[in-house]
Amino acid sequence: MVAVDLKKPLVFQVGHLGDAYEEWVHDPILGKEGPRFFHSNFLEFFTRTPWYAIPIVWIPVSCWFVHKSLSMGVTPSNAALLFLIGLFAWTLAEYLLHRFLFHVKTTSYWGNTLHYLLHGCHHKHPMDHLRLVFPPAAAAILAVPLWNIVRVLSTPTTAPAIFGGFLLGYVFYDCTHYYLHHGQPKSDAPKKLKKYHLNHHYRISNHGFGITSPLWDVVFGTLPPPVKGDAKSS
Repeated sequence: MVAVDLKKPLVFQVGHLGDAYEEWVHDPILGKEGPRFFHSNFLEFFTRTPWYAIPIVWIPVSCWFVHKSLSMGVTPSNAALLFLIGLFAWTLAEYLLHRFLFHVKTTSYWGNTLHYLLHGCHHKHPMDHLRLVFPPAAAAILAVPLWNIVRVLSTPTTAPAIFGGFLLGYVFYDCTHYYLHHGQPKSDAPKKLKKYHLNHHYRISNHGFGITSPLWDVVFGTLPPPVKGDAKSS
């Protein structure tokens, strides 16, 4: 297997792993500080994002989309309903993106390289606190085709309000994701959700694709099998 030097920028090394990339990327290295990605300080800057940048950037954009529907004559009550539809639609998009895009199998040089940038880096360094949420520039690129899908499936007046809810769902997703890695939940529900997600990282990465909820894992049969000792005796 080709060796990866963790002391050097990683992005253009991982492509050389070929078939061994899948095993390598799912063998996590713990530590709050992650590796360097690029030699270029300019490029490196765009790979690091504090969690609070997500609501600061995307909540105003979400509000702008809702306002756009309102300005085109959609009533506030209908806009609220459309917003909730978009919020719920995000939960499905979250599952599908995580399962089929973020966990796509790659072996080629550029496939491995792009996957590492997209999601592989998070599995290799799951506690890297500045590479846990999506950089706004990368999220904007992904948002364009998703917005076009919403436009195709709805009408010119309703699409913005739906997409506003969709974007807020994304904000909840990324902030929840950060909390599941770095927060210390006290109540049962977030404790279970944290355990559920860390199970995806450290035990069975091809199950448990939901972040904010296991709903779609239940629907599509990708719930992680129980660990011996977790089941309560009858």
